[in-house]
Amino acid sequence: MDRTPAPSAASHQFRAELRRWRTRRGLTQRALAERVRFSRETVAAVESGRRFGSQEFAVRCDEVLATGGRLAELWPLVAAEQLAADGRRGPRPGEPEPLGRPAARRDPRDPQAVVAAIDELRELIGQVLAQPEPEGPSSAAGRR
Repeated sequence: MDRTPAPSAASHQFRAELRRWRTRRGLTQRALAERVRFSRETVAAVESGRRFGSQEFAVRCDEVLATGGRLAELWPLVAAEQLAADGRRGPRPGEPEPLGRPAARRDPRDPQAVVAAIDELRELIGQVLAQPEPEGPSSAAGRR
């Protein structure tokens, strides 16, 4: 289960900006979620402060909401707060533990854990799809 982030200036501003731009564009949380390819639960959790978003989430929201990059501009401050919160509280469930300690397992019956796993998979798939195809004999052979 996600931990609630500690209240902070940057994350509060990020949440407020996200909600303001979403409502300004006339989108529900579900409509925004469909456009940015994250779950409605993720959008709701980020807006309410129950969870930190990701840089990819910020960038996709900027694109869909046409914010001029406002959310991505705030992201480094939010990420710093997230790292500080993680350092105080330890790793989140399901994240790798520091070296020498076993990783925690997610409970597959916990709906929030399932949503978090799906979001992580979406992010990983997005990262893989965004990587340029390597140049070399195998890629050249496929273009013949």
